[in-house]
This record gives sequence, C-alpha cells and structure tokens, in this order.
Amino acid sequence: MRIGALTLTLIALGCAAMLPVSARAEGLRCGSKLVQSGDTRASVRSKCGAPVDVTHKTIFHRPSFVLRGRLFFGDEVALDAESWTYNFGPNKFMRRVRFVDGIVEDVDTLDYGYHE
Repeated sequence: MRIGALTLTLIALGCAAMLPVSARAEGLRCGSKLVQSGDTRASVRSKCGAPVDVTHKTIFHRPSFVLRGRLFFGDEVALDAESWTYNFGPNKFMRRVRFVDGIVEDVDTLDYGYHE
C-alpha cells in the first residue's frame, strides 16, 4: 500500500497538533485590571500593587533591520531587565512579570503560591 504526500502531510499535522503547547500567559489579571505586554512598571504597580520579589539584571541586545533586502545589525546596547514575582496565595499560581527597559515583555505562570 502506497501513502500519498497529502496523506503524510495530514498525518504530520495531526501529530503536531497533539504535542504539548508551552504555557505562556497573554497577561496577568489583578482584580478587574489586566496587565499585558507594553505596560509600564508604574502601570503594573498601580494595577497589582507591590511584588513579593524583584530581580534585576542587564541584558545585551543587538538590534537588526532590513534595508533594501539586506540585513544590517546595529551596535550592541545594554538594557535593564527586571522580573517581578506576584504571590496570590496557596490556592492560585504565582506570576512573574518580566520588564525590559521598563516595559512589560512577558508574563509567566509559576507554581502555586504560599502563605506569607
């Protein structure tokens, strides 16, 4: 029995659909307010209050751009990166908000929280 290219493609797509998906959050809900990518530190603090933990580090980024079909790289720049962790108690997941240059870049879901 011979299997056609279309059948193999459909089987591959079906298998790919069953693979686990990374648990990335689109945002963080604090009461009725939503924190999402692009928000500032001040905005997050006003919506969610003070985090239980803050870590700081410097990351290096080399910007790139395309001009007339060619890829160019700019000079490497140092950016301030912070991670704020929020603990919502033992019955809810903790959340980590990552800022790059003062702007929310990502929100991660962590393990269950704890009693403070």
